[in-house]
Amino acid sequence: MKVLIDACVLYPTVMREMVIGAAGEELLTPLWSPRILEEWARAARKLGPGQEDIARGEIAALEAAWPRASVEPRAGDLSRLHLPDENDIHVLAAAISGSADALMTLNVKDFPRHVVGEEGLALVVPDLFLLSLFHENDGAMRAVAARVRAEAERLSGETWPIRKLMKKARLPRLGKALEVAGV
Repeated sequence: MKVLIDACVLYPTVMREMVIGAAGEELLTPLWSPRILEEWARAARKLGPGQEDIARGEIAALEAAWPRASVEPRAGDLSRLHLPDENDIHVLAAAISGSADALMTLNVKDFPRHVVGEEGLALVVPDLFLLSLFHENDGAMRAVAARVRAEAERLSGETWPIRKLMKKARLPRLGKALEVAGV
């Protein structure tokens, strides 16, 4: 399944690592546009000095690992689409251009389901999408979650129960399922 990933999903580290980890397990094919990646870098700038540089390094690593993930929206799609927030049109247009099956975002209110559906796309939120992947591929998603938790613990120097980590990452349903599964 090809999934266009909005900047609001790529920007939070744990959420991004869970989604990209699932892609690494070949459970989805990630897509994004250069503008989406730029939005991530600009959002990181607001966290303080040096944060944009860190984000740009993460973006470069992501682009190197997924060289075919970047798609450019077509001008015709950009001009014909209408969404509540004009600034989101490029996201839907990129999904169309990349022949995505789904558009993953936290901002579902900005993407009316009927508009997205008319383009042949499903609108998905990370928590429920990743939870469905867990139910279908529990071994692969357990491995992803274990790697993400290990990295969060390495970076923070703290122990992170999986449910707490996923809840903090806005993935509460996935966190509960992982906890019940003993991850």
